[in-house]
Amino acid sequence: MLLEAESVDRALACDARWLQALRHDWLALIELAVWGGPDSAKLGAVPRLRKRTVELGEKLAVLGAPPRWIPQPRERLKSALATALALRELLAQCAQAIEELEDNAARDALRAALRALAVRAGERLDDCAARWAGMLDAQLAPEEKE
Repeated sequence: MLLEAESVDRALACDARWLQALRHDWLALIELAVWGGPDSAKLGAVPRLRKRTVELGEKLAVLGAPPRWIPQPRERLKSALATALALRELLAQCAQAIEELEDNAARDALRAALRALAVRAGERLDDCAARWAGMLDAQLAPEEKE
C-alpha cells in the first residue's frame, strides 16, 4: 500500500481546539515553572524542570504544525509518530523533575498543571499515534494477490 500525500496530511491534521487547549495548559505550566516560585535543595532541579517544560512546548508546537517540508509522506508519518512518543517521554521527565522540588504549594501547583496537560494530551495523542503507526504498518504489510 502506497501512502498518498493527501491521506497523510489528513491523518496528521490535529483538532485545532485540542491544540489550543494544549497550548493553554502548557502556558500555565511554564508560567508556574518560571514565576511560580519552585524551589529545590537539589542542585539543578529547577533549571532542569524549566528546560524540560520548554522542550515539551516545542514538541507540542511540532504536533500542531506537522513537517510539510518533508517530501515523503512516510517520513512525515514517522516524524509525527516520533513527536508523539517524545511528548510522552517529556511528560514523564517533567513529572520526575517536579518530584525533585521542595514539597510546598509551588510543587503542588506544578503537579496539578502537569496532570491537566497530560490528561488533555492523552485524550487524543494515543489515538493519533495509533492511527499513524497503523498507516505505517499497513504500508509494510504484504499486498494480497488478486
